[in-house]
This record gives sequence, C-alpha cells and structure tokens, in this order.
Amino acid sequence: MVLLDLFWTFLLIGSVSFGGGYAMIPVIEMEVSQHGWMTTQEFTDVIAVAGMSPGPIATNSAIFVGYQTAGLSGAMVSALGMVIPSLLIILVIAAFFFKFNELYIVKSAFYGLRPIITGLILYAALTFAITNNVIGELSWHTVSLLIICGFSFFALMKLRLHPIFVIVLAGVCGIVLY
Repeated sequence: MVLLDLFWTFLLIGSVSFGGGYAMIPVIEMEVSQHGWMTTQEFTDVIAVAGMSPGPIATNSAIFVGYQTAGLSGAMVSALGMVIPSLLIILVIAAFFFKFNELYIVKSAFYGLRPIITGLILYAALTFAITNNVIGELSWHTVSLLIICGFSFFALMKLRLHPIFVIVLAGVCGIVLY
C-alpha cells in the first residue's frame, strides 16, 4: 500500500511540476508531512542533499523520500511517479510546440506563469530558512547563518563564482563556525 501511495503522490506532484523542482519543494514537503513519511528536519536534510546531488531536485527528493519510506522499491516507484508525467507532457508538447509557440495566447500564458514560479521558489526558500533557523530569533547563530547566506548570494550574483565553489565554501564555513 505504501508503494502505491508513494507512486500516486509523486505522480500527482510530477503532473503539476511547473517551474522546476525548487518550485515544487513546498508541495513535496506538504505531502511528506501529511503522509507522515518524514519529520520536517529529515525532509530538510533530504532537500540539502538533493540540491547538491546531480539531477533535478524534485526527482532527487522523491527518490530520497521513497527510499526512506520503503527502501529501494520505494525509491524506484517514487522516481517513476515523478518522471512519467514530465515524459508524457514533453512528448505531447514536442509534437505540437513548434506549431503553436508563436500564438499570442501561448506566449501570454507562459509570460503569466513566470511570477508564480518566482513566488513558489521564494516561498520554498523562506520556508527552508525558517525551518532551519536561518530566519528566527536574533542570536549569533542566526546572524552567522544570514552572513553565510548573504555572502553566498553576493558571490553568485556579483562575483559570478561557480555554484559548486560557493557550496563548498559555505560548507567549509559551517565546519569552521559550528
């Protein structure tokens, strides 16, 4: 039964994964919480590892959740559930995209989706920050986390450092500070 629950849950999530994996983190978190598959802290750890692993974060997260919940078979059905909708949708879109992509209504729809995707990503980032006490009561710990976050953002945006380098540097900061 749990394998069917995992497959169905991630099939539904995969069916509405507009805006990429980061935009789906709140949806996955809500489902994981409602099913009681993981604690918030466990899910937060999953997102950290999934974000650093190669591949889409939503699919990586689904695989981790499935594995934690039902072992290797859970990982496989979760991955299939997450990937099947995208595969089918992309095949259909690819067949018709070049015929319809220049239509005004199609361009307008895609343009209108951009703000909600940005909002979903910001929501996921803020939820992640609050859950991990990056944003919380003022303490040395909170201030140091905000400094690492701010420097990481600065390094990515202004210094144009490679994200992998920034991740490693933040990890080193964590080792030194904590």
